[in-house]
Amino acid sequence: MINKVVENAEKALLGVTDGMTFMLGGFGLSGIPENSISELVKLGVKELTCISNNAGVDDFGLGLLLQKRQIKKMISSYVGENDEFERQMLSGELEVDLIPQGTLAERCRATGAGIPAFYTPAGYGTEVAEGKETREFKGKMYVLEHAFEPEFAFVKAWKGDTAGNLIFKGTARNFNPMMAMAGKITVAEVEELVAVGELDPNQIHTPGIFVQRIFQGTAYEKRIEQRTVTPKS
Repeated sequence: MINKVVENAEKALLGVTDGMTFMLGGFGLSGIPENSISELVKLGVKELTCISNNAGVDDFGLGLLLQKRQIKKMISSYVGENDEFERQMLSGELEVDLIPQGTLAERCRATGAGIPAFYTPAGYGTEVAEGKETREFKGKMYVLEHAFEPEFAFVKAWKGDTAGNLIFKGTARNFNPMMAMAGKITVAEVEELVAVGELDPNQIHTPGIFVQRIFQGTAYEKRIEQRTVTPKS
């Protein structure tokens, strides 16, 4: 069995350079690869294209890369709670491709499945479809969307083993599994790293064949993007 464990985020990100395209798992702040993002900030790589559901908040996660002007283009489904993301987009400092969330998810899945393109009805007749091929199927119009071409995919799992098998927890099981399948090099950081055989095979969400590097992360903050509480009666 191949041991895919690397010591830390620094070793996991070997080969990362300016101008690359990355996938980054998570939904808001749930399940984001915190350690890998922190290392990207530390490395100071620039002109990045980042594919992520959204960019979280200003001072955490991808917001840290936006603050340092390390991201050239964001490919996301919405702006979310990130004021700096919104400011850079409206000012023209940041190139942004906003994609319907289902289409974004399917483009990630298609990448991992080896499907170069597919048709979807989402976005037809709107600016989402501008410049794209359209086609009619059974009286309904569809838009041609293409798979992505990321050099790296960074994901975060609850548990993983030394062979790269991953289990995600709760909301973190959103974009992470499909992005893990899609990277030329997939880096997985986990809260708990165990030996092969300790994970129930029936519970594994991402088989290790899709993961090239894995490490146990540290100091996870697990912030909440927008806290909503019920007032005391």
